[in-house]
Amino acid sequence: MNYRSRLFGSGMFYKNALVIAVPIMLQQLIQSLVSLIDNFMVSGLGDVSMSGVNVAGQLLFVFMVFLNAICMTGGIFMTQFYGARNREGMGQAFRYKLIMGLAAFVPYYLVCMTFPRQVLSLMLVGNSQAGPILDEAVKYIRIMFFTGIPVTISISIASSLRDIGKVRIPLYVTIAATLTNTILNWLLIYGHLGFPKMGVEGAALATVIARALELTIFVVIYIRTKPEFAVKAADFLKINRIQFRETLVKGFLVLFCEMVWAISETITTAVYNGRGGADVVSGMASGFAIANLFFVAFGGIYSATGVVIGKTLGAGELERAREEKTWLLSGAVVFGLVMMAFGFGTTLIVPLVFGKLSRSAVAICRSMVILMAAFMPLWVYMNTQQAVARAGGDTAMGAYADSLLTLLVMIPMVILLGKFTMIGPVGMYGCVKLIDLIKVVIFHIWLKKERWLKNLTGMGVGRVLGI
Repeated sequence: MNYRSRLFGSGMFYKNALVIAVPIMLQQLIQSLVSLIDNFMVSGLGDVSMSGVNVAGQLLFVFMVFLNAICMTGGIFMTQFYGARNREGMGQAFRYKLIMGLAAFVPYYLVCMTFPRQVLSLMLVGNSQAGPILDEAVKYIRIMFFTGIPVTISISIASSLRDIGKVRIPLYVTIAATLTNTILNWLLIYGHLGFPKMGVEGAALATVIARALELTIFVVIYIRTKPEFAVKAADFLKINRIQFRETLVKGFLVLFCEMVWAISETITTAVYNGRGGADVVSGMASGFAIANLFFVAFGGIYSATGVVIGKTLGAGELERAREEKTWLLSGAVVFGLVMMAFGFGTTLIVPLVFGKLSRSAVAICRSMVILMAAFMPLWVYMNTQQAVARAGGDTAMGAYADSLLTLLVMIPMVILLGKFTMIGPVGMYGCVKLIDLIKVVIFHIWLKKERWLKNLTGMGVGRVLGI
């Protein structure tokens, strides 16, 4: 009984964690369902159109990873200053998110509007239908460019609300925006109710309008409710240089880790795409679209872990944080098994959602879903390890242990498999993801050193902010 009490927390502890995690997972589930509906609608245009949207989507994926990495870093300080009840510290963390997020808009513009075809073509080296796929991808990305600034501001506000435990507001906003996106997709892709039939351009335009609505709602909420992290427009540039520099240093390692992951996923996707024609591109993309239904586990458990551990560390309760770390990791094992079962169940909807794709594409989709579901216990546990480390400001674990393995082992491995073997895209994916077993062991050893067990508000930045 004593052993169990050390390994698992109380029911109330997990209930409080789920209060944070469930609304976030619901929000992401709604987004994933809408994305799945989008893919279903676009798949009706054929393998080529769906492939074009998803090749363009890979660039948007990199941009979103960049934004989320920035918000993760700001969130490290946001949650701890929230635990310390320091509004000025929270305001500085929010400034960091917005300033760094808007800085990312420059490369986003260059890729989307200046030379999109050249960049997108790198995703289709060796693909037998690269030309027509690129035609669709360029049409899509030139319109999706206009989501850049709305997405940046919305994510900064939404992530900050989650950092202080206000998880329901982003959920409700997401519901409104995604319903708008779905309805507009139906109207604009196929031209229903007298609207023009725009194909992939209609899908992009629907997303732009939905993102604009999302931004409007978040700004109204921000102005009316004035959350704890809110700053006056006139004071926005009153930056605390010490905290900004500290956040930037931590942020560099988080950004490095996340961007290495995003770029590695882009490289491996490019290698997979070279294994055939539009059926491979659309099949792999549709597999990920369905997997996103159970990938919601990552965002929920990551945010819940960050808020729980960060708040405890910010309050200076280090021994309590040590216990919570063990409880969260134990809970992650159970949660990962549940999500694995759910993942296997999603294979039932593959023929319903993507039945209009070619048989080859559907077969690839189903195999990918089964494979990714099998990895869920490992991935949920690994994400919780990362969240614990980052909650205490230990961003080095991901940068060194995760990114170095990715750069030195995973990327060379997938390139060699692509060049010297005839393994299909699903088999290649499974081979490279086995490296995650090594990462979990390294993370376990690293966390035992307790570099993460720090109250950041008590460091130099905290003293400057009057804590």
